[in-house]
Amino acid sequence: MKNPLVSILIPFKNTERFFYDCLDSMRSQTYQNWEVLAVDDYSSDSSRALVESLSEKETRIKVLNNKGTGIIQALRTAYHQSKGQLITRMDSDDIMTADKLRIMVDCLLGHGKGHLAVGQVNYFSDQGIGDGYARYEKWLNALTETGSNYSEIYKECVIPSPCWMAFREDLDFCGAFIPDRYPEDYDLAFRFYEKGLQCIPCNQVLHHWRDYDTRTSRTSQHYAQNYFLDIKLHYFLKLDYNPDRPLIVWGAGKKGKEIAKGLQKQDIPFQWICDNPKKIGKEIYGKKMLHYGELQVLENPQSIITVANGEAQTIIMGYFEKLGRKHMVDYFFFC
Repeated sequence: MKNPLVSILIPFKNTERFFYDCLDSMRSQTYQNWEVLAVDDYSSDSSRALVESLSEKETRIKVLNNKGTGIIQALRTAYHQSKGQLITRMDSDDIMTADKLRIMVDCLLGHGKGHLAVGQVNYFSDQGIGDGYARYEKWLNALTETGSNYSEIYKECVIPSPCWMAFREDLDFCGAFIPDRYPEDYDLAFRFYEKGLQCIPCNQVLHHWRDYDTRTSRTSQHYAQNYFLDIKLHYFLKLDYNPDRPLIVWGAGKKGKEIAKGLQKQDIPFQWICDNPKKIGKEIYGKKMLHYGELQVLENPQSIITVANGEAQTIIMGYFEKLGRKHMVDYFFFC
C-alpha cells in the first residue's frame, strides 16, 4: 500500500474562531493524500460558511450535514461518506503539526494491521493551562512514548481523541462509531484495548490541543465524571473481572461510592475497604467498611482502587507489590 488515502473526520459546531487555523494546518501537511469530512452539527455561527468557502478552493474538503445530533452521530455521518484506507479524527478547534499525517501513515505502514498510530499532544490556551491539564498531558505523553497506553486505561482516556490513526478494517473490527456511549473517545479507547490493537510508540508532539472555557468536554453533560466511571466499570466487568475471585473496592470517597452503587445495581458481590480510621467499621449503602488489611487474608482477590491522591496511590501500589500482586491483573486504579 503506497500513499494510502487518509480520511479525516471532523465534527464541528460553533468553532468559527478556530476552524480556519485547524483546516489550514491540514492543508499544510507534508502528506497530501487526504480527504476531510467536515460534519456540521447544527452550527449557529459562521463555521459552516467558513468551511464551505474553503471547500470551493480545496476539493479534498467535503461539508456534510449531521444525520442525527451530537458528536457520535456526526462521526457516523463522516465515516459513512469516507473513502480512505486509513482513518483519523480531528477536532475543529485544534491544530496539526505539519508532519502529523506523514508520521502516522509511516507508522501504520511500517507496523501493519492490528496496530494503532498515536502521537504526543501539547495543550495550549490563551488563558494558560491549568495544573490538571498539564498533569494529564505529561501522563499521556509518557504512555505514548513507550506505547504502554493501555497499562493505565482505567485511570483516564489513554488515547487522545484527535491524535490516533487506524486502518479502516481495524476500526471496523473495533466497532467504529456504532455504540451510543459517551464519552465516545474513551469508549473507543476501551474497544481498541479489547480488540488488541497495539499502540505504536511515538516520541513526537503531533497535535496541539486547544483548551478554552466553552470547549465541549468542559460544557457537555456527556463528559461529566459519572459517565467516565460508568465506562470504566462496564469494561472492567466485561474484560478484566474474574467472578471466581473476591472483588474489593478500596476507597470511600465520591468515586468509590459511585463504583459501589454500580456494583450493587448489578448484584455483583464485593467487599469495601479503606485506610481511613474514621470510616472503618461504619456502614455505607449497607456495606461495612473494612480495614485494608483484609487483603492479606482473602484468597486471590481483585481490587478496584478509587483513591485519587498521587502519594496515596504510590503507597497503595507498594503495598500490593509486597503482597505479590500484579497491576492490571490483581488491582486496577480507577482514578
